[in-house]
Amino acid sequence: METQALLQAFSAAVQNRDGKAFAALFTEDAVYHDVFYGAFHGRQKIAELVDDWFFRTAEEFRWHLHDPVSNGTTLYARYTFSYKSLLPEANGKRVMFEGVAIYTLRDGLIADYREVANTGPALLDLGFPPERVAKILAREGAALKSRAEAKPHLA
Repeated sequence: METQALLQAFSAAVQNRDGKAFAALFTEDAVYHDVFYGAFHGRQKIAELVDDWFFRTAEEFRWHLHDPVSNGTTLYARYTFSYKSLLPEANGKRVMFEGVAIYTLRDGLIADYREVANTGPALLDLGFPPERVAKILAREGAALKSRAEAKPHLA
């Protein structure tokens, strides 16, 4: 699939709560690493991420992907992402953050998705207490430290 078409289908499926269409963009054995919810393995779990997990505590998603760059096997795209939170402490606020989406591609489909996101502003907008923010940021740090490319930095 052409890059721009892939990115448009990706964001449209989330915005339309269409987990089946979203999962169809991924290989059967794909992994989606969500910055908040962790790793989802395989198309069925990736569909559940959209249909259930995303919409469990949020609605009215907007996901815009900008300035894609690809070498054919790796695709990077900047993004802005927002949603209206249904969490009680957020009082119905729209929260937004930015990041970079990192796609590993195989045969025109997504084999692996992960992201680097500046979640801090959204966590503050959600009204989370400092302890909860610290817990989320600690989990993000642990995920970074667990990756192979981080090993030389930990020695």
